[in-house]
Order: sequence, then C-alpha cells, then structure tokens
Amino acid sequence: MSQLQQEIDSILAREISVADPYEPKDGDELLRMVFLMPFGHAYSLMCNGPMSLRDLINRSPGIPAVAERAIEYDCLVRDGNRLLPPDGEPFRSIESPQPVSEADVIGLSVINSGDLHSVLRLLDLAGIPRRAADRIPGVHPLVVGGNSGLADPEPLADYLDVVAIGEAEQSLPELLRIVQAHRTTPVSVSLPEQLARVPGLYVPAMYEYDLQTGGGVNLVRPTRPTVPDTVHAQYLTVDDLPPAHFCYPVTDGTAAGVYPVLGCLHSCGFCNLGVPDFRQAPLDMLTNYIDRLEAHKVRKIIISAPTFTQYKYRGELLEHIRAYAHRAAAEGEKVTTIIGSIRADEISADYLEAVTELGDFGHLFTELNLEKARGIITIAPEWAAPDLVSLYGKTQKRERVNKAIDLCRKSEHVNTVMMYFIVGAPGEHPEDRLAIADYARDVRQRLGHPDGAIVVKLHQFMPKPGTLSQRLRMADPDVVEGYGAEITARLRELVGNEEYEQHYRVEQFGASRMHLEVVCSRGDRRMGHVLEDLYDAGVDLRTITKDQLVAALEKRGLSYERHLRHMDEPALPWHVVNHVNPEAEKAFAAALAERETRV
Repeated sequence: MSQLQQEIDSILAREISVADPYEPKDGDELLRMVFLMPFGHAYSLMCNGPMSLRDLINRSPGIPAVAERAIEYDCLVRDGNRLLPPDGEPFRSIESPQPVSEADVIGLSVINSGDLHSVLRLLDLAGIPRRAADRIPGVHPLVVGGNSGLADPEPLADYLDVVAIGEAEQSLPELLRIVQAHRTTPVSVSLPEQLARVPGLYVPAMYEYDLQTGGGVNLVRPTRPTVPDTVHAQYLTVDDLPPAHFCYPVTDGTAAGVYPVLGCLHSCGFCNLGVPDFRQAPLDMLTNYIDRLEAHKVRKIIISAPTFTQYKYRGELLEHIRAYAHRAAAEGEKVTTIIGSIRADEISADYLEAVTELGDFGHLFTELNLEKARGIITIAPEWAAPDLVSLYGKTQKRERVNKAIDLCRKSEHVNTVMMYFIVGAPGEHPEDRLAIADYARDVRQRLGHPDGAIVVKLHQFMPKPGTLSQRLRMADPDVVEGYGAEITARLRELVGNEEYEQHYRVEQFGASRMHLEVVCSRGDRRMGHVLEDLYDAGVDLRTITKDQLVAALEKRGLSYERHLRHMDEPALPWHVVNHVNPEAEKAFAAALAERETRV
C-alpha cells in the first residue's frame, strides 16, 4: 500500500460526520468538484468555506455534482516551492482514487492575500496547468477561487477562471448547473460569458484592463455587452445558509466548532468584518450540535466567531457547553473551549463568569500557538491615541478597555491579556506608536495579578479592498519592523528588563509576509506573473526579502513603491468588485491627513 493511501485511510478512519446524514449521490452522470486546501488534515476541517460547500453539494439532489477534498498530506515531498506525491503517484482526493487533475471543477480558497502563491503550488501538485489560457475546456478542470484573500482578485486573474465574491452557497451551485448544462447541451453563448452573468461570480477573462506604468489601472471594461460592469458580493440570510455554514460538518474526533455570528455590528474604517450584514445562528442549531459532539466524545470546542460577544444567546450557549463539561468531568474527562475573539467594549461580568465556569478556556490563535492558553483574554484597542481610535471608527475607547481590565482583575482565572495594535497607519505620529508601550504597562498594572502577563501583537496597517481605507498609503514593512523594535525598547525602559522578560512579550508578523501582502493586496494582473517568476526561480516566498521582490517586480515593469502609495486614481485594480463610496473615502483620507499635519 502506498504512503498516500495509508495516510488517506488513517484520515477516513478517524473522521466523524457531525452533520445530518444524507444519501450518497451516484457520481457517474454528475460533475466532480475537488476543493484543494493548502493545509494539513486537522486545520482543513476548520476551513468553513470549502467544508460547508462540500457538504451542501453532496447533500443537495438539485446540484449536479459530487464534491471531494484534497489537502497537503503529511507524506508529500517538498522540492523547492513544489510539493510532490511520494513515489510518483498521482495526487488524489480523500474521497476518490481518481487523480485530482481529472476533476471537472477545482475549488481554491485563499484566506490571506500574502498566500496567493499557494494557488500555484496546489495547481502544480494536482498536475493542472496554472494559467487559464493554457487549460483546455473539456480536458482540464474549471478553476474557481474564493475567500477573503481574493478581495483583490486581480493578481490571480490569469490563473483563476472564476472568483466567487462573498458567500457562494447560491452562486457555486448555479455555476455547477451551468457547467453541467453546457456539457450536455452546448449553446452559442460561451461558458465564461454565461458564468459572468451569475450574481456573485467574477470571470476575469470577460474584462479588459488598461494598465498603468509601474502598477495600477486606468480603465476597466467588459468584453461583452451582456457582462455586468460590476460584480456584487453575495451575502445571504440565515434561512438561505445551510447548517454546515455555522457548524463544522466533519471532525477528526478531537476538535470541532461553531460560527455563532457572521459579520460585525460595527464598521471600522480598516476592517472588512462589518461589510456583510450581521447575522446570528439559531441557538437550537448550536446546542443540538454541541449535543452531537458530546455523543461522539469530542472534547475540544472551538467558537470561531471573531465577534462572539455580539451573539445574542452567548450566555445560553456557554451554559450548554458548561453542562457538557461538567458531565465529562464526572467521567474523568476534560472539555476545553476555545473562543475566537472578543471585543473589550463587549465584555461583561456575566460573560467572564460564564467563560470561567467552563473550566478550561482560551483564545483560538493563542491556543494554537502557545503552550498554555487558559486564562487569556484578547483586546484590540488598535491604537493608543484616543483620537486615532475614533478616526478609524473603533469603539474601544480607553475607558471601555479599563472597565474590561477591571473585570479581569476581579476574576482569578484571567491573568493574561493579549493586546492588538496597528502600526504604520496614516495619521500616526512617532509618539503614538511609543505610547503603545505605556498602554501595555498600564494594563498590566491595572490587571493587578502578580503573575499577570501582557502579550502585545503589532500588526502593520494594511489597507483592505472593500473598506474605507482601501486607497490609503501604507508604510514599508521593513520600516514597520523597526517600529516594533522601538516599541519593545520603550517597554523595556518603562518596566525594566527583568519585569519585561517575566511579564511581557511583543510580537509582529515578519517583514517577508508583509512585503507580499503589500503587492498582492492591491496589485493588478501583472502581479500573478511576478509571483510565478519567483515561484519558478525557487525563491522561498515565506522568507522573501524586499530586494528580491523589487527585482522581480522590475522585470515585469512594476514598482514596489507604487504599491505603497495613496491610490487616488478613479479605477482600482479591483474595480469590478469595488462598491465603497468614493466620497466617504475622500472624507476619511482628509481627516487622517489633517491629523497627520498637526504638530
């Protein structure tokens, strides 16, 4: 038996379906769709987009397709930037022995713009031509991308046939119906043109771009009169979304989770969480799911919502989990609950009491990256300067953070606070950055616990397509990395080296990843070719330097500095999917510029 088959057998042996059962489809006359995920097995189960769409396709008789998954298996062999199956065997999905390259449709989910190069790796791994122009209809699969990493889809416009904008529970089934009908009953209208008419589907080949020197676009236009000028992101009602959108449909027996809320009640100028309407999962859907996890003895529950404190029924849900934890404890077993994120201005005494009564709890990302996550509360002031907090639309004013810390001080269970700050943003002064160190010191003093610890997470300001800040300039990541060093030095000076080593930690993303995000989050169609050049040259894109990136950009006639600029031209690279009010953008930029000029 091959290594790949052994690993797949092991995966199937430990997987448990937590969703309602359904009759398997006869796949002989149906399309075959394979979701490619750039993760190992455990993390792939947390990829709500592909996993919920797979579940929807397989349980819906009206969708003419079966869906499978292929992941980055542990047995794959790395060769430079490429991954290869062991022993030269074809890359296959978990569900089928047939090669992934023989699928009819491929789904690719990109969570972060700095990871766009994973698409090249996965297509190579599957044996599928990377560029859409090199794929032959009827021979090679249609390649569909989605998720937040494609908020600016243009860098991969020459590599993806279709991009699903927003939630794909309606647009993807319609795509599959059109593809199936096109195979059986060809019509005079081309497949790309038919797909471009579907709400929520962006078909890059159906648009022409006039490119600017160095980066950016002058004009975008559809190539056919029947193709829309803009593509609106699809966000659906709770009734239109299946349960798998809110609850992990599959578990490996160790962990599973829920998404109680979608979106956010607040709209900050730099954040895209507030773009879709805020929606909440029905409480009985979540409690019934927790009961299923208990029946399967799944002992780790992940609450993946980034705004869980906004969930109307959070107290009832936590009480339901607590009851499960108590029953498990009576059997000598421990239930751990990991909470995705909370807002300081939404913490209440009741919430903290409910959380601490769970027994073991922690924050999702710290649980995944720290040895001990119990007792960690995350707070994201984003800026230490009160007026910057207000200008960017944040509601976590200092008095609200203080109130939250006071509640934590009263709790013997919370002794660690993780604080998120943004650095390098327009409107910011050097003293604003250094004040982050003072803020961290003050929070630890207010927390009051002798063993209290503060983790400061610094994030570079990164304008996101689809937000009010999308046109704003950004700082060079190498410069921002220096800001982190200055803040660390200031904090050491304030508290002393010994106290710093025992009670503080300052972290920030490496400059390599941020350099890629600079160009990939706001690049045009030429950017994908730059990534491909680097990928083929064997440059490690996890540790790429600015010099390497600048050289690669220049070969394609692009300027790195141009991607840092304030983008004040009428058309943006993501013009077709852009719906931000331009007057609101101008007013936002003007307010920040005025603040920046103050002495």
